[in-house]
Amino acid sequence: MHFVEVAIQNVRGFSPAGRFPLKTGYLILKPPTADVLPLAGLSLSLLFSDGRGGDSSFVGSGGRSGKAALTFVGQDGMTYRVLRELGGSGSLHRLNPTTSQPELMSSDTAEINQYLRGQAGLPPRTTFEQVYCLQLVMLPSRRPRKASAQVAAAKASGSTPSLATASAVRPAEDLQAAEAKVKALEKEIVVSREVDQLQFKVDELSSLIFEADSKLRGGEGLKEAIVEAEKAWRAAPSPESLGLPQDILTRVKRHPKAVARRDEALARLETDRDPELEDAALKVPPLTQNRYFWGGLGSGALFLALSVGLGFSSVGAPMWRYLALLNIPAFGTAALMALRYVDDLQKATRRGTKDNRKGVREKKILDEFEVDDAPVRMAIKALDVETLDEIAPALEKKDLLGIRLGELQTQLEEFEASAEYQDALRQGQEMRAQQEELNAELTAKGTYVRDLREVERELGRLKESIALAKAPPVPVATAPGQAPAPVDPLEDPSPVVLSQAADVLTSDLLSVQALLKDRCVQYLTALTDRRYQGVEWDRDGNAFALTQNSRIPVGELPPKDLDLYYLALRMTVVEKTCARVKRPFLLDDVLTGVDEAKLPLVARMLKHLGTLTQVLHVTAHPGFAQMSDGTVNV
Repeated sequence: MHFVEVAIQNVRGFSPAGRFPLKTGYLILKPPTADVLPLAGLSLSLLFSDGRGGDSSFVGSGGRSGKAALTFVGQDGMTYRVLRELGGSGSLHRLNPTTSQPELMSSDTAEINQYLRGQAGLPPRTTFEQVYCLQLVMLPSRRPRKASAQVAAAKASGSTPSLATASAVRPAEDLQAAEAKVKALEKEIVVSREVDQLQFKVDELSSLIFEADSKLRGGEGLKEAIVEAEKAWRAAPSPESLGLPQDILTRVKRHPKAVARRDEALARLETDRDPELEDAALKVPPLTQNRYFWGGLGSGALFLALSVGLGFSSVGAPMWRYLALLNIPAFGTAALMALRYVDDLQKATRRGTKDNRKGVREKKILDEFEVDDAPVRMAIKALDVETLDEIAPALEKKDLLGIRLGELQTQLEEFEASAEYQDALRQGQEMRAQQEELNAELTAKGTYVRDLREVERELGRLKESIALAKAPPVPVATAPGQAPAPVDPLEDPSPVVLSQAADVLTSDLLSVQALLKDRCVQYLTALTDRRYQGVEWDRDGNAFALTQNSRIPVGELPPKDLDLYYLALRMTVVEKTCARVKRPFLLDDVLTGVDEAKLPLVARMLKHLGTLTQVLHVTAHPGFAQMSDGTVNV
């Protein structure tokens, strides 16, 4: 899910009117004036309207009414547009992918909310607000302390807090022991200052090492791409993996010629025939059925009998003897018919031999074609394609993936061989060596076991208790039954955030804590210059910041440090949840209280989040714009 466009008309904090396209990545929204730009609040009102007109608070001063529209791509891949008249009605439209025109889905607030939850994939309002929106009022330092309600009740009852209630320090009971402890604490402070200076150097090196490692991690994306490309290359089909001949592509290219050559040979075999032999293929009738044969034979016999009989019995015998000459054409006709019969028998015999030779030649032609056709058919079946034209691209895909893999490997080699990478690698090694030396010095300072600030606080409380013990007693009015109370801590934001993260990840609280811990510690140590080395949560989600020698509830941290912990926790939750479901991360201008030196580090962190999901950051600070993927003047 990501936002595509915001359109406004007379909305507080924005330009009077306009349409502002929003792309993915880390995007900066620059407000037109110094007024707070309520991007997160406006988005919540548009996406989770209650229909009671509460969004009228966003109407600008330039008119009596205002309009706002938010276009976004939902989890289902469809594009939606929520349009509302601030303080009035609204409507939901969906872009038709076929016609590319918006279609009205509903104008009823309840139906719109139900559709956005069920179809577009919006989470509940509390989840979206506590996980994906970061507003200035959400910072723990901007929230009232835990016991503020009790103080207000005490004021309302007319009671006045006593001196003991305002301060947890009590007068020292043993002045001599207290003064001796003061001297010991003063000596401990001297050692603590030395250790603190060493720790400051270690923290500075840690920050520099973090920056160097960030430069070295620039090749992580290439390494991941190389792994994916190698997997794709290994999975791509090849002649060896499919059991096909190495020259299968050559066989595929010449297959049409082989088909044409086969068809031509079969056609030539059909046309290469002797008409006379084909006529002879007809059944040769027996000679006894030839009337010309019998006619010639009978005529010859008749003429022979007449010539012989008349020649012996007649006086004119010489004349009748000439009649015997007619025997010649008669018997010749019979002999000719007999010769033709013999010739027909010979032709029929030769035709049978010719037919057998044709079958042998036809089988030879088909067998030769089968040698080229069988591997091609096998390739079509193995690649699950339908035509010959699809075989070559399917088999050439492995070569293309191999080329891509080589290009990525070359890019990684060039990146690792670049001067910037080598400098960061060398500096990281040198700084780690220095850090190890400083850590060795810190280990050698075995007398130091506590943080300098903690020792100073204890010394201050001890001196104050001594001063109270030496001072004359002052009567203090105390309400009956009222007990002294320490300074109220700030509210711990962890339980709410962790519970919402557990809902998004559909997991239990302890599993979510284990998932978030390491990354949250990385963010926190970088933001606080390693003043805190770890974070722990109890079963209820209450957080504790870990120093070298103490475990402090986060509510008791200084307000700025508590805000930095909250920022680290929120960025960690967004980073881990976007692996399951991507939703935009909306930040109002909440970094005004952060030290200027830390802003580039925060910008790099948000830039990293922008590679995982859409990050929309409202700020006019120029440093963030330089690190972002784009700036929108709203």
